[in-house]
Formats: sequence, structure tokens, C-alpha cells
Amino acid sequence: MPPKKKTKKTTKKNPEKSDNDLETKYRRSVLDVAVLQDRIALQCESVIKVQSDRIDLRTRMRDMEQKLQQERQDHRDINSALSCQYKTMQTELTNKVKRLEKEVNQLNGELALCQEELRKEKREREKMEQDKDATIADLLHKLDNMETQYENVLHDTLDSLSSQLSVARQRWEDKSTALHQNYKGLLSEFGLNALDI
Repeated sequence: MPPKKKTKKTTKKNPEKSDNDLETKYRRSVLDVAVLQDRIALQCESVIKVQSDRIDLRTRMRDMEQKLQQERQDHRDINSALSCQYKTMQTELTNKVKRLEKEVNQLNGELALCQEELRKEKREREKMEQDKDATIADLLHKLDNMETQYENVLHDTLDSLSSQLSVARQRWEDKSTALHQNYKGLLSEFGLNALDI
């Protein structure tokens, strides 16, 4: 009877380690994408706030202009009704108009600053999106390269294992043939025919 074959369990440390590295890199990539998405969300909120402020400023400016027009109308009504208070009211309204015009100019300046800031935010957001797209493309390229490398390592390992198994099989077959020949010779020395047994 041939000796029992001992099966040797081979542990594959490299693929598990590689899987862990790949999983770690993937998690890191997911975290990077989440951070970039959070930044984009913050930028979007900032842009929305600036737009809301701009709308509020325009509304205030329109309200002020309407108020100015209303006061001018009041001035005309008062002028026709009360000619003796005309000069006093005219002076007050002129001062008020100057103050309102100064405020309108100031609001226009603030509006121009807000519009410039909005353009700047848009440029930064576009640049951030381009950077994000470039980062994602780079990560995808790296992921493809890693996948190809892992496939090559796996194929090389399987080829090596197949060749080792083939060599071990050939060795066992040679030993088995030698043992059969040896036992056959021993049986024939004792006068026994191996085919009869």
C-alpha cells in the first residue's frame, strides 16, 4: 500500500495584505470624495447667501427709490397747499435726498463688491470642481493599475503553484513506481507472484 500523502496547506499572505491595502485605499478615497463634497456644499451655501444678500440689497434700493419718489410727491402736494413752508420743506427734502443718494451710492458700492465676491466664489467653485474631477480621474487610473497588478500577481502565483504541484506529482509517481518495483522484487524473492496477490 503506498504511503499516505501529506497535504500541505499554503497560506496566502500577500493577497490578503493586498486586499487590505486596496480596501484601505478605497476607504481613504471615499473619505476624500466626502470631504470634497462637503467643501462644495459649503461653497454652494456661501454662494446662495451672497445671492440672497444681493437680492435683499436690490429690494432695499428699490424701496428707498420708491420712498424717495413718494416723498417728492408729498413735497409737490405740500408745496401747492402750503407755500409759506416751501423753503423749509425744500431744504429738508434736499438734505434727505442727498443722504438717500449717498446711501444708494454706498449700497451700489456694496452691491458691486458682492457681485465681485460672487464671481470670485464661482471661479473658486469651478476650480474646485476641476480639481475634484482630476483627483477622481487619478484615483480611478490608480485603481485600474492596482487591479492589473493584482491580476498579474495572482496569475504568477497560480502558475507557480501549478508548476510546483506538477513537480510534486511527478516525484510521487516516481516514488510510487519505485516502491511497487521494490515490493514486486521482494515478493518474487519469496516465490510469490505479484499478480496472484
